[in-house]
Amino acid sequence: MCKQLLKERPAVAHCKEFLFCGQEPFVADEYIERLAWRTPGGGSRGGEAFDPKRLLEEFVNHIQELQVMDERIQRKVEKLEQQCQKEAKEFAKKVQELQKSNQVAFQHFQELDEHISYVATKVCHLGDQLEGVNTPRQRAVEAQKLMKYFNEFLDGELKSDVFTNSEKIKEAADIIQKLHLIAQELPFDRFSEVKSKIASKYHDLECQLIQEFTSAQRRGEISRMREVAAVLLHFKGYSHCVDVYIKQCQEGAFLRNDVFEDAAILCQRVNKQVGEVFSNPETVLAKLIQNIFEVKLQSYVKDQLEEHRKSDAEQYLKNLYDLYTRTTNLSSKLMEFNLGTDKQTFLSKLIKSIFISYLENYIEVEIGYLKSRSAMILQRYYDSKNHQKRSIGTGGIQDLKERIRQRTNLPLGPSIDTHGETFLSQEVVVNLLQETKQAFERCHRLSDPSDLPKNAFRIFSMLVEFLCTEHIDYALETGLAGIPSSDSKNANLYFLDVVHQANTIFHLFDKQFNDHLMPLISSSPKLSECLQKKKDIIEQMEVKLDMGIDRTLNCMIGQMKHILAAEQKKTDFKPEDENNVLIQYTNACVKVCGYVRKQVEKIRNSMDGKNVDTVLMELGVRFHRLIYEHLQQYSYSCMGGMLAICDVAEYRKCAKDFKIVLVLQLFDTLHALCNLLVVAPDNLKQVCSGEQLANLDKNILHSFVQLRVDYRSARLARHFS
Repeated sequence: MCKQLLKERPAVAHCKEFLFCGQEPFVADEYIERLAWRTPGGGSRGGEAFDPKRLLEEFVNHIQELQVMDERIQRKVEKLEQQCQKEAKEFAKKVQELQKSNQVAFQHFQELDEHISYVATKVCHLGDQLEGVNTPRQRAVEAQKLMKYFNEFLDGELKSDVFTNSEKIKEAADIIQKLHLIAQELPFDRFSEVKSKIASKYHDLECQLIQEFTSAQRRGEISRMREVAAVLLHFKGYSHCVDVYIKQCQEGAFLRNDVFEDAAILCQRVNKQVGEVFSNPETVLAKLIQNIFEVKLQSYVKDQLEEHRKSDAEQYLKNLYDLYTRTTNLSSKLMEFNLGTDKQTFLSKLIKSIFISYLENYIEVEIGYLKSRSAMILQRYYDSKNHQKRSIGTGGIQDLKERIRQRTNLPLGPSIDTHGETFLSQEVVVNLLQETKQAFERCHRLSDPSDLPKNAFRIFSMLVEFLCTEHIDYALETGLAGIPSSDSKNANLYFLDVVHQANTIFHLFDKQFNDHLMPLISSSPKLSECLQKKKDIIEQMEVKLDMGIDRTLNCMIGQMKHILAAEQKKTDFKPEDENNVLIQYTNACVKVCGYVRKQVEKIRNSMDGKNVDTVLMELGVRFHRLIYEHLQQYSYSCMGGMLAICDVAEYRKCAKDFKIVLVLQLFDTLHALCNLLVVAPDNLKQVCSGEQLANLDKNILHSFVQLRVDYRSARLARHFS
C-alpha cells in the first residue's frame, strides 16, 4: 500500500492538488507547465539540459496514472448512484405508507366531528326542553313569593326577613319594585289601601337607597355606589340619584378664581369615576356638564358682564371676548369625553344658551364703541396740537372748486399756514389700527358664521371713515390748502412730508387689510365690496397726492424763478470787460443748483419705488424748461456765452443727481445749444448739423443763435434762410 502511494505521488497527488483542493480552478496549460517544470530534464532548472525522451516518458506515465485514477473515481460514483436510487425507493415507499395512514386518520376525524355535532344538537334540544319546563316553574315560584309578600301588605304586617333586615335592602328593593308594577294594574276601589302601602314602602326604600348612595359617595366606596345605582336604575328616583351624585361632585370643586379651569379638572376627575358607578356614564357626565354650564358658568358670566354692560363698553367687550374664548376652550377640552352621539351640537347649544343674549347685539356695541373710541383718539391728537379741525365741505360750491382745482391747478381761496405741521400722526394711526385689529378678532370669535363677513365689513367701514377720511384725507386737504402759490417767495413746502407720512400710514392700513380683514371675508360676496371700497379710497387719495405734488413742484419752480430773477444780472453774459472775467459760473447758478439738490434729496426721502423716478422726472423736465426759457432772456457776448456754457454744465451736473436718463439728455442737448453762442460764424452750420443738434427744429437753433451780440454784424441769419 505504501509502495502504491509512493508510485502515485508524482502524478496522482499532484492532480488531486489541482482537482480537489477547491482553492482555485483547474487550468490545463498551467498544469502541464508545472508538470514539465517538476520533471528532471524537462526544463532549465538547476542548469540541467533539456531531455525530451525523459519528458515524454514522464507524460506517458502520468497519463496512465490519471486513467487509473479516473476509473477508480468512476467506480465510486456508480456505487454512490446505486445507493442513492435504493434510498429514494425506500423513502417513496415510506411516504406512501404515511399518506395512507393520514387518510385513515382524516376519515376517523370526520366521523368524530359528525358524532360531536350530533351529540351537541341533542344537548341543545334537551336544554331547550329543560328551559321550557324550568322557566314556567321559576315564574310560578316567583309569583308565589310575590303573592306571599302581597298578602303581608294586605294583612298590614310585614313579617318577612327581607323587609325587616336592613342588610337585605337590595332584595327588598327588587321585590317592592315588582309589587309596585303589579299594584299599578289593580283596581283602585278594591285595593286602594294595599296600593298605598306598597307605594309608601316603595318610596321609603327609594329614599333609603339614595341615602345609602350618598353615604357611599362621601366615603368614596365606588363598589357600593355601583351596587346601589344598579338597584335604583329600575326606580323612578334614579334621576334623583344622578342629581345627588352631580351635586356632591361639585362640593368643594370651585374654590379658586378660575371657574373654567376648576370645571375642566372636575370633569376630568368625574370622567374617570362615572364609568365605574353608572351603567350609562355618558348620560351622567353630559348631565354634569349641562349643570356646570347652566348654573356655575352662566352665573359667573352674568356677574362679569352685567357690571360693565351699560357703563364701560370697552371693558364689556374685553370681558365678553375673554369669557367666550375661555368657554369655547373648555368646550374643546370636553370634546375628548364620551358624551353621546352628537357632543359637538350638545356643547354648542350649552354655549349658545349662556351667551345668546349678549351675542345678539354684539356688533352694535362693537361699532358704537369703535366709533366713539376712534373719534376720541383723533380729537385728543388735534387738541394736543391746539388745532381746531375745520370742516371739509361737500357738495355745491365745494365740489365746483375741487373740479376747477383739479383741472387748472389754481389755488382757490387763501392758503393756510400749517407751520410745518402735517397733521398726520403715526401714534394715532397705530392706536386706530390696534383698536380695529382687536375689533376684528372679537368679530371673528363672537359673530355667527353667517354674519361674520357683514360684521367685518362694518368694522372695516369704521376704519376707512376715521383713518382714511377723518385723518389721512383731512391731512391731505389741509396740506393742499397749505401749499403756497407758485409766485410766493421763500415758501416752506411741507406737502412732501405729508406725502411721506401718508405713504407709510397707507402701508400699515394695507397690511391690516390683508392680515386681519381678508381671512374673514375671503369666501363671501363682501370680498368684492371691500376691495372696491379700498380701491375707491386709494384712487381718491392718489388724486389729491398727485395734485399736491404737482402744485409743490410748481412752487419749487417758482422758487427757482425768484432766485434767478434776484441773482441773475444782464451783465453776467455781456460783461463790460471781456478780458477780466474771473468767475467759473454765475451766483444765480450756484444758488439754483443748491436749492435743486435739496429738493431732490427731499423727494427721495419722501417717496418710494417708482414714484421717486416719476416725480423726479417731472421736476427735471420743468427744471430744464425753466433754465431753457431763462437763457433765452439774455444777449451773449463771446465771453458771456462761455459763462453760460459753464452755468449749463453746472446745471447738467446737478441733473445727474436726478438719475433720470431723460433729464440728463435734455441738459446735454441744452449744453450743445449753448455752444452755438460761442462757435465761430464759419463753423456755425457744421455745429448745427452735429450729432446732438441735427434732430432739433431749425427754429430752436435759430432762436439760440439770435441771442448772440454779433448776430446782425456777422450776418448769421443767412445760415438759416
